[in-house]
Amino acid sequence: MRLGLHLGYWGRGPDPRHLELAREAERLGYDSVWTAEAWGSDAFTALTWIGAHTSRIKLGTGIVQMAARTPTATAMHALTLDHLSGGRLLLGLGLSGPQVVEGWYGRPFPKSPLTATREYVDVIRQVLRREGPVTSDGVFHPHPYRGPDGTGLGKPLKAITHPLRDRLPVLLGAEGPKNIAQTTRIADGWLPLYWSPQRTDVYRASLAGAPDGFVIAPMARALVCADVAEGLLPVKAMLGFYIGGMGHAARNFHADLMARMGFEEEARRVQRLFLEGRKEEAVRAVPDAFADEISLVGPRERIAERLELWRAGPVSDLLVTAPDPHTLRVLAELNS
Repeated sequence: MRLGLHLGYWGRGPDPRHLELAREAERLGYDSVWTAEAWGSDAFTALTWIGAHTSRIKLGTGIVQMAARTPTATAMHALTLDHLSGGRLLLGLGLSGPQVVEGWYGRPFPKSPLTATREYVDVIRQVLRREGPVTSDGVFHPHPYRGPDGTGLGKPLKAITHPLRDRLPVLLGAEGPKNIAQTTRIADGWLPLYWSPQRTDVYRASLAGAPDGFVIAPMARALVCADVAEGLLPVKAMLGFYIGGMGHAARNFHADLMARMGFEEEARRVQRLFLEGRKEEAVRAVPDAFADEISLVGPRERIAERLELWRAGPVSDLLVTAPDPHTLRVLAELNS
């Protein structure tokens, strides 16, 4: 199982620790470093900065939101950064949810998310293969555009720049069972939001068709500490925000996923409290058991024992969010 460092997205501003954590991860032999975006900082710029200050570690977007860019614009970002980094990019994509797509990006959430995702990935693959001009009869991403408000002058185009790699890895952040199953058919890997090594049966059917070499790269908070309950507080805060704040009461993919993992009553309670404005109560209502299952928190001996559960399953890459070099070093030693 390879290790990666996931830095997430910025909050109020850039985290001054991120670059040094990325450099330390590279020194320790981590395979990849990842950035994210929500409705603030973007993923590509921060990743480019990290790429300029490292030399070997792979550079992953975890995740780039599809609504933020057309598929050709995303492909341009990808082929540019792949060239500048010497072929180190891992392109992680995600659809996000209606609240973000419509509220932040000002675009309609697709009525058929699976079709929209499939079209988006197909256009990116065409750009990177550069076998001919990009064409698509898709509903959501037609090329050229043929809508009634267009000029009719659109012309199929082929990328001027020759991509460094025509098979640059594409990974998808998917949560629903059908979306995960489609990911095994159209992508090179999957970026699970939550993964419990004790509940891998939740995903077994969706992953049944995964080909050899398919990447499964979940994110997990990691912290070497003496007090497990205190160490889990950031995990619970993250879960409270995702389950309660990143979605509508009637359509929240993150809450639905927690429910499928065996915590339905707790997920709905967290969601209700958050939407009522009782955010601190929502965080406290996140079950310690669930937060603990999807993270690696506690003394070194405890983390070593739990890490074996992750290594025994189908996970190929563990992307850790670790706030300090000591935790990174301990995980590298335990995983060697």
